[in-house]
Amino acid sequence: MPGLFIIAHAPLASALKAAAQHCFPEACETLQVLDVLPNVPQEEVEAQARILLRLVQDADPRGEALVLTDVFGATPSNTVQRLADGVRVKVITGANVPMLWRALNYANEPLDVLITRAVAGGTQGVMQIATSKPHNQASQPTHDQDHRHHQQ
Repeated sequence: MPGLFIIAHAPLASALKAAAQHCFPEACETLQVLDVLPNVPQEEVEAQARILLRLVQDADPRGEALVLTDVFGATPSNTVQRLADGVRVKVITGANVPMLWRALNYANEPLDVLITRAVAGGTQGVMQIATSKPHNQASQPTHDQDHRHHQQ
């Protein structure tokens, strides 16, 4: 099972871990997160990320890890791009809850399959939803509407 590491702007990484623990408490035992705080030097972020990434890799017999980050081109993403080798450590940006849950649900898959599933979960989880009542539901009058009806 490839290890999983989330690095994102604070407090997103911790919040994603909390959401993951909601549905996958046992899978979160090896999940590592790093919240990147404002005004922390890049060298310090990279040092912390290197330690956490090593923990995640050490938990996997093949030394593989999937890293999720929030925004391409920002400090968290730039940091892990320098640390990932593209073979045993791969990175996906644009992390969201559906992506994370999909990654945890299929954590026993090989790394390349896991990436495909996580990206699909992330993209399929973004959609516009209807905000009005479905057409097959009857409208219920409010108390005021009901009261006016009886006065006529």
